[in-house]
Amino acid sequence: MVYTRKNDEAVSPVIGVILMVAITVILAAVIAAFVFGMSGNISKTKTVAITVQKIDSNNIAIMNNGGQDAGQLNVLKVTSDPNTGVTCSPVTANMTATYPCTLTMAPIPVGTTIKLTGASGATVFSGRTQVIAVGTFNDGSNQVLLDTFV
Repeated sequence: MVYTRKNDEAVSPVIGVILMVAITVILAAVIAAFVFGMSGNISKTKTVAITVQKIDSNNIAIMNNGGQDAGQLNVLKVTSDPNTGVTCSPVTANMTATYPCTLTMAPIPVGTTIKLTGASGATVFSGRTQVIAVGTFNDGSNQVLLDTFV
């Protein structure tokens, strides 16, 4: 008589051990990241809508349309390329008339419009013009709110 031994075991225990070790290593890495403060430097992105419109070849209007963090926006700095002979308006105590246009209020009201105007008699914005708006918030953080071509 021949006796055969039936073996129902497969590779499952080996794979199970490998998966348990992998899960333990990943969990240890996540806990170490929090303990050692690796995730502490991530800043929250602010939400403020800024729109731009080319009025003509000599004027561009940039408007603060508000947003979730509009009440925290204290400084709005607008630049353009080309920037030769550009002035800013409306000139108020809170905004510089010289380029780059910088509006400083706490907070900047929704609906506020900054107008970039080229030198009189020149068509400064005849082609594609890059407009960049950078906001500074009451917590001291800076963020690019708009970077587009018009």
